[in-house]
Amino acid sequence: MTFMEKSKERAKKLVLLFFRKEAYMLESKFKTKLIKELKEMFPGCVVTHVTDIQGFPDLLILYKNMWAALEGKQTSSSHKQPNQNYFVDILNTMSFSKFITPENKKEVLDELQRAFKL
Repeated sequence: MTFMEKSKERAKKLVLLFFRKEAYMLESKFKTKLIKELKEMFPGCVVTHVTDIQGFPDLLILYKNMWAALEGKQTSSSHKQPNQNYFVDILNTMSFSKFITPENKKEVLDELQRAFKL
């Protein structure tokens, strides 16, 4: 591989890393705002960020005697980790679990309020 080809490959990798970091930061900001909104919507709830199990939804909401799990994504077409669909589906059969994005946030939070019987 020539010097120019190596340089182009490095540049491509840097661009990809930059966009991944930007996407992560946008998703992280969305989740931070979402946690605040959940705590306001469900006073006294506990919201924790789950990271121990790959594919497990990011947020676990404990409210009174109920719980829900939400997987936050930047967009509906954002990349999903292996097992995310599995965990969201299985947890939804147990209680309430959904993918949440800025596009579907209102609908998901409305469903969550109904699930928590508010």
